Amino acid sequence: MSGIDIEDTGLLSDRIRNALTDAISSGELTPGTMLDEQQLADRYGASRTPVREALRQLATSGMVEIRPRRGVIVRHVTANEVMDMFETMAELEATCVRLATYRITPLERSRLLRIHETSEAAVVNNDVDAYDALNREFHEAIYHAAHNDFLADQTMAVRTRLNAFRRMQLRQDRRLAHSREEHDAVMRAIAEGNGDEAGRRMRAHMLNAASALDSYIAHQDQALAEPVHLPKR
Repeated sequence: MSGIDIEDTGLLSDRIRNALTDAISSGELTPGTMLDEQQLADRYGASRTPVREALRQLATSGMVEIRPRRGVIVRHVTANEVMDMFETMAELEATCVRLATYRITPLERSRLLRIHETSEAAVVNNDVDAYDALNREFHEAIYHAAHNDFLADQTMAVRTRLNAFRRMQLRQDRRLAHSREEHDAVMRAIAEGNGDEAGRRMRAHMLNAASALDSYIAHQDQALAEPVHLPKR
């Protein structure tokens, strides 16, 4: 795991969380691995406070488990867990975009379009960090454009649990390009004033994101199932 420049913009805890998410998704940190706060703090040139917050966020997502008096370990996440969460998120986001299609203001529409256009460079440069940040902005802009605070709060709560997995799926083959194409389809439906179609496209977008994790989870399951061969004496 590479170090992090503490002068970079953004919250240090978020950057540590992203680095750990990438290490888990790449298989560098396998299920069952113990994560020590002080070792992580030393590695990332940070105090234990942002490390503790990063681990808390990963625990909320279900990627790690915090065991009282026993430390933090990387969890084995099943395909069923991920699909259940994405399925729930798909329905919430479909509702948000359907309402947003009819309630979005000109200013909100302009901001959503600007975020979408900016994301093209991130795809061209295969910049997962930049696209991940813009992806969050894009979806959160839709939540707010629905003009239903309760719905937005509930959707954000579920999204918080999925943040690490949403980032993880962006590292799957060509997922950045496919994700942006799916955003583009949602934008066209909004522009056409077709809320039902926007909802269908958003639902498909979220389920495609879940499917993009299948190869990672299947690979992880296979690695766990493989027997360990001890060297011959």
